[in-house]
Amino acid sequence: MTAETTHPTTETVDDDRRNFIHIATGAVALGGAGMFAWAAVDQWSPAADTKAASSLDVDVSKVPMGGEIRVLIGGKPFFIRHRTEAEISAAETVNLAALPDPETDADRLRAKADGTFNKTILVTSGACTHLGCVPVGPSQGNTGDFGGWYCPCHGSHYDTSGRIRKGPAPSNLPVPDYRWVSDSVVNISL
Repeated sequence: MTAETTHPTTETVDDDRRNFIHIATGAVALGGAGMFAWAAVDQWSPAADTKAASSLDVDVSKVPMGGEIRVLIGGKPFFIRHRTEAEISAAETVNLAALPDPETDADRLRAKADGTFNKTILVTSGACTHLGCVPVGPSQGNTGDFGGWYCPCHGSHYDTSGRIRKGPAPSNLPVPDYRWVSDSVVNISL
């Protein structure tokens, strides 16, 4: 069999050449569609300035013992609390079976680069898990019934580890993605 076909009008057609042109055209179209799709998806990624605004280095040595500081990252509140030995002890001795969202105090901490934990520093989201209100804490003079935070909007009480203890909130204050940059600086990122 030959690659050429004779048509009734005596026109000669090279089937191999025609097939190559169709395949090459399809490959170019597919490549162009892929490049367009990549460019379209890449546009959904945040810009470099937005990425930079979505993390923050915080010097935790500035947080007074028994107090907290509040920071905004990307418009979201976060609490950095410098807990006392009594607050740490209270958080560690809680009966986990009595908690609506059981989680140990150690589970709510992040290890430093050397693998040790700084139990005195607790970093949590600053948004109540009920409806997103910002709870009050030691800096506002109200720590609720369990020494942690109190959400006056609907009455949720959190303990010194940020765990829900009473009220309508369904879960603990989330622990954000953070890492220890040094012994006194944490980097919190969204």
